[in-house]
Amino acid sequence: MRFVDLIEKKKRGGEHTKEEMNFIISSLMSGMAEDYQVSAWLMAVYFKGMTLQETAYLTEEIITSGEVIDLSPICQHGEKVLDKHSTGGVGDKITLILIPLLAACGIPIAKLSGRGLGHTGGTIDKLESIPGFKTNLEIDELIQKVKDVGLAIGAQTKRLTPADGRLYALRDVTATVDSIPLIASSVVSKKIASGADYVILDVKYGSGAFLKTSEEASELAQWMVNIADMLGKKFHAVITSMEQPLGRAVGNAIEVIESIEFLKGNMTTDIKELTYEMASLALTSLGKAQNKEEAYQKIDEAVTSGKGLEYFRQLIRSQGGNPSVIDNYRFFAQPNYAYQIKSPQNGFIWNVDAYKTAYACKLLGAGREKKHDIIDYSAGIYLNKICGEPVTEGEVVATLYANDADKIEAAQEYLKEAFSYSYEQRNRGSLIYKII
Repeated sequence: MRFVDLIEKKKRGGEHTKEEMNFIISSLMSGMAEDYQVSAWLMAVYFKGMTLQETAYLTEEIITSGEVIDLSPICQHGEKVLDKHSTGGVGDKITLILIPLLAACGIPIAKLSGRGLGHTGGTIDKLESIPGFKTNLEIDELIQKVKDVGLAIGAQTKRLTPADGRLYALRDVTATVDSIPLIASSVVSKKIASGADYVILDVKYGSGAFLKTSEEASELAQWMVNIADMLGKKFHAVITSMEQPLGRAVGNAIEVIESIEFLKGNMTTDIKELTYEMASLALTSLGKAQNKEEAYQKIDEAVTSGKGLEYFRQLIRSQGGNPSVIDNYRFFAQPNYAYQIKSPQNGFIWNVDAYKTAYACKLLGAGREKKHDIIDYSAGIYLNKICGEPVTEGEVVATLYANDADKIEAAQEYLKEAFSYSYEQRNRGSLIYKII
C-alpha cells in the first residue's frame, strides 16, 4: 500500500476501507507519510468528502492513536460518566454552570476542556482566572478528584488523540478546517478517548459561531451523533443560536462571576433555557429523572438549596483554587480601566451582535490571536442591557474592562457597532433550534 495511491483514490471520489484508513493514520504518526502528502489527502477529502462509514473508521483510528481513559473506577455503583462539549460561542459559560448542577443531582463528571483561540478564552482559561486553580491534572488525579468530590475539570492532555493534533495543524495551514467529516471525527474522537459514557454536544450557529447557519449546524450535529452511535456511544446534540452573546458577561473572570451568580439564583433567561434543557437531557438519559418536569424540579432544587453552588466551591477547593472568590469577587484579578457605552436614543435593544462583541473583547485582551498568547483574565465586557430590554438616551448599555487604556480605545467602536436599537420591543425567542 502506498500513500500516493490513497491520495489518488480519494481525489477520484473513492471510499477508503478500514485497512486504508489505518494505513493513513499509521503513516501520519510514524512519519512515513510526508506533511505534503497528508495535506494533499486532506484537500482531496475537503473536495470529495467522506462517507459516514469512512468517517467512523477515521474517528476510530484517531482514538487509538493515543491513550484512551478508563473511567470505570469512578462508576462503583454502575453510574454513567457524563461529558459536555460546545463548538464555541460568545459568553458561553454553560459548562461552568451545568457541571456543578449535574454533580449536585448525582451524576459524576470527569471533563477535559480546551483553551480558547480567537474571541475569548475557553473553559480552561476561565477556570484559571480563579486564583490558584489547577487544570493540568494527571488522569489518575482527575479520576481521584471525581471519586472524592463528584466532579473534576482538567486541560486536554496531548496523550489523547495525538493524530488529531497533527491533522489539525495541517488543516489549519491548508484551509481544510471547515470540512464536516474532519470536524466530526476530531470532536467525537476526543470525547470518546476522554472516557465518558454519555456526551451532550452544544452545536452553535450564527454571528458568533464557527458555523453560520442552522442547516450547517444540524448537518454537523447529525454526523457527530451518528458516528458516536456507530462506535457504541450515546451523544445528544443541542443546536443553539449564537447570534447574540449568552448572558451579560463576555471574558474570563467576568464569566466565572456570572456563573456563580447563576448558581446563587440570579439568572438571565437565555442561560437558564440552555442550562435547564441540557441538564434535563442528562438527567432523563442517565435515569436520574423520569421526565423533563421532574428533571427541571431537580435542577431548581439544586439551585435553591445551594447544592450546585457548593459543588462549584468544592471543585475550586479540590483543584487548588481559592474558594473565597464565590463570596468576594475582589479576589479575582481587577482591571485598571473601565469605560461605559451609552445609548444614543430611547427605545429598546434590538440586537447585540455576537461577533462584534467578541472581537471587541479580544481587543481588550480576553482572547488569543496565537496559541501561546497570554490572556488578561480581568479584561472583558459586561452587557448592562441585552436584547429586548428598554433603554433611555444616555443610559449605560455596556461596560468595557481592561488593563490598557489604548485597548479600550480600540475596542469601544466595535462594541458600539454591536448594538442596534428599535422603538419596538423584541422577543428574543428560544435559542434552541433542534435536538438530535
